[in-house]
Amino acid sequence: MATKTTAAKSTNSKAKTQAKPKPAPSRAEQARSAAQSAVDVPVGAVLEASDRVVELVEPFTGAAAARRRLRSYGAELRRTVKRSERRGAKARRKATVEARKRRQRVHKAVEELTSRAQGLVA
Repeated sequence: MATKTTAAKSTNSKAKTQAKPKPAPSRAEQARSAAQSAVDVPVGAVLEASDRVVELVEPFTGAAAARRRLRSYGAELRRTVKRSERRGAKARRKATVEARKRRQRVHKAVEELTSRAQGLVA
């Protein structure tokens, strides 16, 4: 069984990738397509807006549901505030520890330099 050459392969692949040209749409088809788009866009926008309104209003259809939803919002807000507070406290503690370490290093370096200087003078 003989293998195909590279030139033969590229010719076959070109033939496969080339599609038959589509006939140009008639003016009537273009007009119908434009009219459909002109109607579909606003209808789609209204449906999208309607879906969003339903999502917003649905939890508040009853008094009990509204209270539950508001309680849920409050709990979520409290969790977010607590999380922020924890992050802030952690950052503050870390900065304090880092400052203390740096101060101790500087103090130690100053003491060493002072003792060296006193040793040279004496």
